[in-house]
Amino acid sequence: MTNANDYIPERAMFIFAHPDDIEFGSAGTAAKWAKHGSEITYIVLTDGNIGSREDGMTAEKLAEIRRREQSEAAEVAGVARCLFMGEPDGRLQPTLELRKKLVRLIRAHKPNVVVCGDPQFFYSDGYINHPDHRNAGQVALEAVFPSGDSPLLFPELVEEGYEPHKVNYVYISFGRREANMYIDITESIDTKIAALRKHVSQLGDWDPEERMREWAAETGKRVGYKYAEGYFRIALKEVELEKEPEPETEIEAQAEAGD
Repeated sequence: MTNANDYIPERAMFIFAHPDDIEFGSAGTAAKWAKHGSEITYIVLTDGNIGSREDGMTAEKLAEIRRREQSEAAEVAGVARCLFMGEPDGRLQPTLELRKKLVRLIRAHKPNVVVCGDPQFFYSDGYINHPDHRNAGQVALEAVFPSGDSPLLFPELVEEGYEPHKVNYVYISFGRREANMYIDITESIDTKIAALRKHVSQLGDWDPEERMREWAAETGKRVGYKYAEGYFRIALKEVELEKEPEPETEIEAQAEAGD
């Protein structure tokens, strides 16, 4: 039977806090799925417009730069659309208003898979999860369940024509720690790196290739892939994966075994 790693969703939505979050964590998966025909939507909740110490830089100017960089990165990965929510960078909150906006987008684009960040405060004894990352993960999950599929929650959206939609799977990006789902990104690691390089305002003179390959190789080693991205996968509505065709006769079985 085809394993879960080979599942290519017809439509997928990536919901993250800042420009470059997707490229660091999940762009290998996005690029792989897009290459194999998936319609990918990026939702970037903030413009990342406090992320600079450059003299003379303003939040307004930086927002324009980072939106452009993120749009170019999405284009490299083959993404169908990249949408910006304009929430306050560094002060992102999982509000009911933001949840409703995401529910509208989920119902409009009907993703089979939503990929998001981790809503936990920490996942090691040397790391505290950025509050924007944590809150982005929380509001994404709350938009998926129960809001996305509930006709009586935000009934005004139904009146506007946004019918409830049930997402099949949520993939929570776990970075390099242990996960229950690993995507083989060997075929898309180069695209991931090329997309990340578009974020010049954040990378400066640093070339991310060596570090990205190191992290992806470390993750892939756990399951026998050259390069991988790890996720905690939640199945809300299982999809029947295609089975490999079985040989119909003994002769066909012997011929297949001899290939």
